[in-house]
Amino acid sequence: MTILLRILLAVGMAIGALAPAGHAVAADAKPLNIVFVNPGKTGEVYWDMVAQTMQAAGRKLNAHVEVLTSERNYRTMQELGLGVVARADKPDFLILSNEESAAVPILEAAEAAGIKTLLLSNTLIGEDAVRLGPPRATLKNWLGDITTDLTTAGARMANALIGAARNEKWQSPDGKIHLLGIGGDETTPASIARNAGLQLAVAAAPDVVVDRLLFANWTQSEAEQVAANYLSWAQRKGIRPAGIWAGNDPMALGALKAVAAAGITPGEDIQVVGLNWSEDALREIKAGRMLLTDGGHFLLGGWSIVLLRDYADGCDFAATSSHIEVKTSAITRDNLGSVAGLIKTRAFDRIDFARFRAKPDHCGRYDFSVDTLISSLSPPGDAGE
Repeated sequence: MTILLRILLAVGMAIGALAPAGHAVAADAKPLNIVFVNPGKTGEVYWDMVAQTMQAAGRKLNAHVEVLTSERNYRTMQELGLGVVARADKPDFLILSNEESAAVPILEAAEAAGIKTLLLSNTLIGEDAVRLGPPRATLKNWLGDITTDLTTAGARMANALIGAARNEKWQSPDGKIHLLGIGGDETTPASIARNAGLQLAVAAAPDVVVDRLLFANWTQSEAEQVAANYLSWAQRKGIRPAGIWAGNDPMALGALKAVAAAGITPGEDIQVVGLNWSEDALREIKAGRMLLTDGGHFLLGGWSIVLLRDYADGCDFAATSSHIEVKTSAITRDNLGSVAGLIKTRAFDRIDFARFRAKPDHCGRYDFSVDTLISSLSPPGDAGE
């Protein structure tokens, strides 16, 4: 019996060591050291959640994730990134976001230092994209990027506003549906994509006009002021505002404050949409004051670790494409219950990240859908270990 037990244990260990991608990390897989230069501020919900999902995925996939926070200062971001590149003990991978198009000097320095990089959320655009080309061309160590289809998200948000306004017959005296757009900024790729989605939806709706597309630097306070100024202007012009499109949840929350201060009832006289899947936005949706929050893209953090674990284990995501694009989804009162608990508690260890790994014969093929996410969750209170 002892000999048989030893044989069974030996076979089990061998199978474990050869466990294919798509399942748990192989017993002999190299532990990974990954650094993420976070472009956001400490306490900024979206970027905090990106980092938290990265670290949760790291715990499941034998990867240590170090997070360095730039505090929304692109010079600090560059200093932090270049500092990592200059280390004697270099990480296996460096994850960057091309926020304000500021990641290029770090990418180029990492190339020279032989550090493999991944861009998250914001990739190269404009002259940088032309000069450097696609991943693994000029910059061999730039492995690729993982982004979300934020143009579709921006259009979906706008179409929800338009549909609600048409149903409620919230036209102004000129017969048009009037909207305010509040964007994050004019230079970040993720902002440009969202704004483009808004403009595409409106271009396809001849009965809709965006009175203003203004920018609030992603912040609640600036969005509140922008929205207050717009509502005051609309009142003077005899315009009936039907909806406010905000490029993220903090700006949507700022717009809600301005709406309430103007004596307008959100959800009854005007609709507001945002993007981020933040807990505060979910609370407003539940109360009927906010129409929807699009998103789920904070999970790019976790998905990026899945890609790098697969790459390190020989299943290169670029077998399909070096550009991985993930779809976002809208949360409304109809589907609020499916993910609200996960977001409220930020219990990202409930996600079985190993389940999302590509199978060896399907490298580069991933299903990062919301349905698969929901089905991968362990029960609340159970980390799923």
